[in-house]
Amino acid sequence: MISNLKRTLIIAEGCDNHFGKLDNAKKMVLMAKKSGADVIKFQHHLPDEEMLPDVYKSKNFKSSLYTFLKKYSLKIQDHYELKKYCNKNKIKYLCTPFSTKAAFELNEIGVSSFKIGSGEFSDLPFIESVCKLNKPVILSTGMSNLREIIEVSKFLKQFKNKFAIMNCTSEYPPIYKDINIGFIEVLKKKLPNFVIGHSDHTNTIYTSLAAVARGAKIIEKHVYLDGKNFGPDRDVSINFKQLREMVNAIRKIEIALGDKKRIYKKEMEIVKWAKRSLVTSKELKAGELIKVGDIWSKRPYTGIPSKNYYKIIGRKLKKNLKKNKILKYSDLK
Repeated sequence: MISNLKRTLIIAEGCDNHFGKLDNAKKMVLMAKKSGADVIKFQHHLPDEEMLPDVYKSKNFKSSLYTFLKKYSLKIQDHYELKKYCNKNKIKYLCTPFSTKAAFELNEIGVSSFKIGSGEFSDLPFIESVCKLNKPVILSTGMSNLREIIEVSKFLKQFKNKFAIMNCTSEYPPIYKDINIGFIEVLKKKLPNFVIGHSDHTNTIYTSLAAVARGAKIIEKHVYLDGKNFGPDRDVSINFKQLREMVNAIRKIEIALGDKKRIYKKEMEIVKWAKRSLVTSKELKAGELIKVGDIWSKRPYTGIPSKNYYKIIGRKLKKNLKKNKILKYSDLK
């Protein structure tokens, strides 16, 4: 999934916006495919394996996280059905396990890659258990600083998996000054052997577009189905119309990311009227030496280019010229 990426890999993160309903999740698969995403991602929760019942309640949850996940998590059979449904509709399936047991269950249904969330980024025993399944791993870095990211990257070097590191801010939603899109370039420099991406928790598309411009090779974006269900991830998600806009914009940005500068064929059509030639400012006589004030620059670009102004000053005319005459080299001795 993350090997030899020829264009930005766009992941639509369905998270738990399906509210535990397989039909909703399947709708998200179809909408993600229609929107142009490469991947649809879900989450595999086994609450008793990943947390204690009295885990701290986040502000974006009305109930405890444990209670919410107990009620709305998809079962492994649902993920198996979703993976088959994704294959049928030609979109890649990805899932985040939040426990070793969840990772093993996903491995048994034949997932091709794993995504590790920011909360587990520094959980080295868990990461090791996932890496030993010998599949590509994408890791988000929210709530971690550069030192911790470097530490984890060194830990990962013992494994032969292909890895991607995602710039991420674990605020729901984040304030813009905390996102630090420029950190993508820092990660690319510090971790040259890793694919670098961006996991975005804003409810707009702007920072994802900026991330691509700064070199992100993977974009992960939360999505939700339009409707009356407003879950804990609603404020960090975009709808599928916005996703389609984002995908289309990213594909255009990719085309525009070249680093060469030359005069292009379509520009040549503009050159003749947009650039300037040297033109006489008054009537001039044959034999005169051209002085400052005798010529100036005007459109079109059919005579001596205006960039040669200083080379033409002091040259002798061989014919009479009227005012506003485009100067040609044939007019000079």
